[in-house]
Amino acid sequence: VFYFTSLPPPDPEPAAGAKGKAPPPNPSIPPGFTGTIPEEGCLLYMGKDKFENEILIKNAWPEDVWFHVDKESSAHVYIRLPRGSHKSGDPEWYKRIHPKVVEDCCQLVKANSIKGNKLDNISIVFTPASNLKKTASMETGQVGYHNPNLIFKAKVETRKNEIVNRLEKTRRWEDTDLEAELMARMREDKAEAAARAAVERAEKEEQEAKWKEEKEAKSYDKLFDATKMTTAGELEVDSDGEVDFM
Repeated sequence: VFYFTSLPPPDPEPAAGAKGKAPPPNPSIPPGFTGTIPEEGCLLYMGKDKFENEILIKNAWPEDVWFHVDKESSAHVYIRLPRGSHKSGDPEWYKRIHPKVVEDCCQLVKANSIKGNKLDNISIVFTPASNLKKTASMETGQVGYHNPNLIFKAKVETRKNEIVNRLEKTRRWEDTDLEAELMARMREDKAEAAARAAVERAEKEEQEAKWKEEKEAKSYDKLFDATKMTTAGELEVDSDGEVDFM
């Protein structure tokens, strides 16, 4: 697997005396994509050929977002978002990618497409990796989609060498056992879920015990209400001088 680090440079400071204005948004990036760029950059990864692409499809992590040249053969490029993003409660977690990082992914895909690299004004399609669908009738590396509403496209006018060269400088190859990596991740998730469940169970039991004690205390206080009890000085005496307990 080839790994890259997306760490786009910050926008240049406005000239002295000039009014500071935010750079205009990239019109080719679909609306709603926004996010921060961590200091260490964002992890991108890519298969070396269509056979490794097949392995990537099967073993992508749930936070991964997949990029590909639309209607052309190309590399399969993924970005790995922070772990647990898909469970963050944000229904559009897959859009939490800075537009500059989206552009990095698109340029990397274009540069690794034999035909797409030579063409201008091409479309890059991207979607959560979990939205990729694979059927037995599909060729190696070919995919479909479960939900067409989760498919996004960006228009790439031309190749930007400054972006491609920056990414290529971070390129590294690792002979990764993707299946084993995913299985280890799933075991960790299962252990974390079990630990959370144990904590929640203990907290629930503690709260129920507290409620029970409070309930019993209230019942005891009601049973022994001092205002409703008769003191020894208030006992009635009958005509024979005996204390009447009835």
